[in-house]
Amino acid sequence: MATVLYITAHPLDPHESFSLAVGKQFIESYCEANPTDEVIHLDMYKENIPQFDADVLRGWGKLRSGLSFDQLSDAEKSKVARLEAIVDQYVAADKYVYVSPMWNFSIPPILKAYTDVTSIPGKTFKYTKNGPIGLLSGKKALHIQASGSVYSEGPLALLEMGYSYLNKILQFYGIQSIEAIFVEGTASLERASVIKEKAIAHAAEVAKRF
Repeated sequence: MATVLYITAHPLDPHESFSLAVGKQFIESYCEANPTDEVIHLDMYKENIPQFDADVLRGWGKLRSGLSFDQLSDAEKSKVARLEAIVDQYVAADKYVYVSPMWNFSIPPILKAYTDVTSIPGKTFKYTKNGPIGLLSGKKALHIQASGSVYSEGPLALLEMGYSYLNKILQFYGIQSIEAIFVEGTASLERASVIKEKAIAHAAEVAKRF
């Protein structure tokens, strides 16, 4: 049995969001094909994702200096413990499905905050004398990204910093099996429904082998 983190980063619902509509089809088809796997839905807009603020940085600093967890302030304890729980959940999973829109050529800030939380030395990567190496080899990831224009290829490709960023982060973690489903060109009202239907059908097929 595999554990899948279904990570969504859109404040609306599947009826209003292209990325969530495709993600919903993917995860439903995945569950049908893999009924014994555990799927954990992490809605970034409902999760408590602490920012790297003064409490976090000071708390980590105190722990590195040799102080015990009990010697942290209440705010430091709460945030540091939450960060630890998030990254431990991430490391324990076998597969990751990210679902997000492209905003300003990149991912939503709440998803960026989540990647910050999961990029922890000793958890998802480690430093060596030859440089950092990832610790999550053998795992798989998929990114479903919706955008108004086409960015995966063509003249706007150089502006695409959503999937390309996430892809680099996942490779940094040691994950080599990374796929993408692009739901592109949705700003065209004449073609939006066709684009959505094709992406949903594609997602259903990808889910059977993911």
